[in-house]
Amino acid sequence: MTDELGALLRRLRKRVRLTQEQLAERSTVSVRTIRRLETGRSTDHRLRTLHLLADALEVGTEERRQLTDTLDRAQEVAVVEAAEPAPIAPDAATSAADPPAGGLADAAASLAREVRRRWQREEGHRRVHDPFPLPVRWQPVPAELMDRPENIQRLQPGATPQDLNLSGDLRSVVETYRSIASRRLVILGRAGSGKSVLAIKFALDLLAAPAAPARVPVIFSIGSWDPTTTTLRDLLVGRLLRDHPHLARRVPSGSTLAAALVDADLILPVLDGFDEIAEALRAAALETLNATSLPLVLTSRRDEYARAVRAVHAPLVWAAGIELTDLTIEDLTAYLPRTDRLVGHGGEGGGAGVWDAVLKRLPVRDAPASTRLAEVLRTPLMVILARTMYGEAPGKDPEELLDTARFPTTGHLEEHLLAGFVPTVYRRRALERADAGHGQRNRDPDQAQRWLGYLAHSLSQGTHDQQDLAWWRLSQNLRVSTRVLNTVLVSTLCMTMATWLVQLLVTASGHVEPTGLGPSVSYGLLGGVCSGAAFGVTYFALAVFGRTTAVPSRVRLRLSAADRRTGRRPVRTFFTRFWFMLLGGSVLGVGYSWAVALVSVLGSELALSHTELMKIVLINTLLYGLIIGLTAGLIFGLLAVFEAPMDVTAAATPIRLLSVNRTAAGRQFLVLAPALGVGVVLCGYAVVHLFQGLLGTLLWPLQGAVLLGATGGLGGAMAYVLAFTAWGQWLTLSRIWLPMTRRLPWDTVAFLEDAYQRGVLRQAGAVYQFRHIRLQRHLAQTYRH
Repeated sequence: MTDELGALLRRLRKRVRLTQEQLAERSTVSVRTIRRLETGRSTDHRLRTLHLLADALEVGTEERRQLTDTLDRAQEVAVVEAAEPAPIAPDAATSAADPPAGGLADAAASLAREVRRRWQREEGHRRVHDPFPLPVRWQPVPAELMDRPENIQRLQPGATPQDLNLSGDLRSVVETYRSIASRRLVILGRAGSGKSVLAIKFALDLLAAPAAPARVPVIFSIGSWDPTTTTLRDLLVGRLLRDHPHLARRVPSGSTLAAALVDADLILPVLDGFDEIAEALRAAALETLNATSLPLVLTSRRDEYARAVRAVHAPLVWAAGIELTDLTIEDLTAYLPRTDRLVGHGGEGGGAGVWDAVLKRLPVRDAPASTRLAEVLRTPLMVILARTMYGEAPGKDPEELLDTARFPTTGHLEEHLLAGFVPTVYRRRALERADAGHGQRNRDPDQAQRWLGYLAHSLSQGTHDQQDLAWWRLSQNLRVSTRVLNTVLVSTLCMTMATWLVQLLVTASGHVEPTGLGPSVSYGLLGGVCSGAAFGVTYFALAVFGRTTAVPSRVRLRLSAADRRTGRRPVRTFFTRFWFMLLGGSVLGVGYSWAVALVSVLGSELALSHTELMKIVLINTLLYGLIIGLTAGLIFGLLAVFEAPMDVTAAATPIRLLSVNRTAAGRQFLVLAPALGVGVVLCGYAVVHLFQGLLGTLLWPLQGAVLLGATGGLGGAMAYVLAFTAWGQWLTLSRIWLPMTRRLPWDTVAFLEDAYQRGVLRQAGAVYQFRHIRLQRHLAQTYRH
């Protein structure tokens, strides 16, 4: 099939009389790639590349289809050779947690099932269908906010575009998308108009369609995307690896499954939240998207998108656009009464519903109160907030929303609904548990709102608001000095306890004569303090270069690398990790050498002149720095070689990812402690032998080497796990420091999960997000004031 593609591409290029170099300049595809495609040596074709070449060659629809068909057939052959592929069937009996049997088709099938299951759960959690989905309708956007019809329909010059039907509702979103030949759609709407719910509905309906989708729709929240530092491909691959850790498995080409799926155009990105990108970066983001031809769906608020379009003088190329319309009073009249479960329909005495009086006054157009309330309740977000506050909590009358003295503007009404949401859901859940006799812990609404406010505030620290509430980043908004101090204290404690423990064990075993309590305590304290200071210096150096944010490990250690599919990765990975850990370990070795010198001086063990003492200290500094640095570099470098992706069963939710990372940290400690201990002994012999004679007579007694190795291995491994891994930083900072300073509760995990169950937070893969960005900003502002 590669020969067929090469012959076709060569014929099309010669027809327009272009050299390979000229085609490369016109298409932005490298000459090397074009040459490999034409000669049939490229086995990793990308659909985007073929589209770029087709555009540069100005081929017709039929010839473009021939190009893409050769790619499809080539991929089918490759997959069949690897393993028999399974169709992307949404109702398949196999679990999404089953590892791919082989080939991209299996990986795409597994991902499709997993995506469908996740968003079905999230849709149920958001109560989209209770009692029925709020109407979400749309109409075409103004012409200046979408591309020309002939470009959207991918027509050749001179062809007449057909009329596009870009009106519909929640039930027809897939049909609307499939009517767009370019498969690029922009969804606009005001804040809270239902864009995210529509994106979820689109993904679920596409996966549930009888015909299996050619691409798996995956929703990506892009509010934190910086297009000047992260390419779109890297963004998609990174999010897939974070939310679906099993996609870190390697394919024969050496890339991860996530990268292979993106490069093979088997992912349909649903990019949610373009308007949440920092204002200064939106134009760059739109230009980045315009430089691609891949099918996608993009959601945004209209004004923010329109400003980006004006900044780059073009909308999203090839994309059609729809805009969500407001809810009507008829929609509210049909929906709100059915959410009122406080008074049963047709119940005893025929009690009136809580919304009856309000709904009677809403149609009165000349009344300022009803007009203002109707204006507020035009978006699903505000309707859900009002439903929660008044339709599901006893003792509150929604007629107060018509009080013009209390709520003189629509802004006051919206802030009132936002402010009342969190206290309402916490008080309501407390009443529900009391009535049911549950013994679960109830939380004080004011305290819960303060904790949620801190979380929202932490997301707003930076150049623009973040949305992803990741447990491994909760401590990153603390001052650098606080985090360095935490590293020093934790490392000091680990090294001190390890020193005392090793001394106790060897003394109890009779291999070492007791030195007394005083010297043992002072030696442990000095060693711990100096080592802790060295760890602190290392952490500060990492902070200067912005490398202190530890992310959850996506790998597990394995004993054999024989089944690795590629041989290109280990050497490069080894040296990358080796040089980094060599520097860090050398700093630790220097700190340890000074601790030894201080203990010797304080104990009056060295009756030497200042010159001789300084000479010994400098020699020890060099030797211990090399010994511990080489040990750290070799051990961590070798561990990097013997790493393998986590199992597919580790599919990420925030709690699941935390549990997996805790287990991974424990395994790291169990491996690192003995490995570092043995490494110190062996590297010590090598370094002493190398410098023997050059620096005088050097001694490396076995007993002292073993003691140093045991202390360094036990304390160093423990300090590394607690101070430099994602789980360790979560434990020491988010689970201890932040609760101590009353910014978070002691049971942080339970609090986050409880907030998710109450509907204040939502899950987006491995991270939490606030239910809506407006709620997040309201809570952050309340916390600051």
